[in-house]
Amino acid sequence: MQVMINEDRNGTRTVLAVNGEIDIATAPTLRQRIQDAVDDGVRLVAVDLTEVGFMDSTGLGVLIGGLKRLRQLEGNLVVVSPSDSVRKIFEVTGLVDVFGVVDSLDQVADQS
Repeated sequence: MQVMINEDRNGTRTVLAVNGEIDIATAPTLRQRIQDAVDDGVRLVAVDLTEVGFMDSTGLGVLIGGLKRLRQLEGNLVVVSPSDSVRKIFEVTGLVDVFGVVDSLDQVADQS
């Protein structure tokens, strides 16, 4: 399965809209896109999971790694609009509040 990631960058903020599944095969692509954004000076990354129907622990690990890196740089990573099945992963692991999971891109500004 492939994953498509569209990027919308505005200064030090970027939205990565993911479409597909995030698993052991596709997670490195997301990791690289987050890393590239941070290396380019982005300090607020919003990962839009609206079109993601499945994410495994590898994908969660990528998001945790991105969050840690951004917080070291006084930035943040926000998860936007995960599907019910993906949201459950954040709830079960207790990470829903750590990531500041929000329901829409309009709420991202409040998470910076």
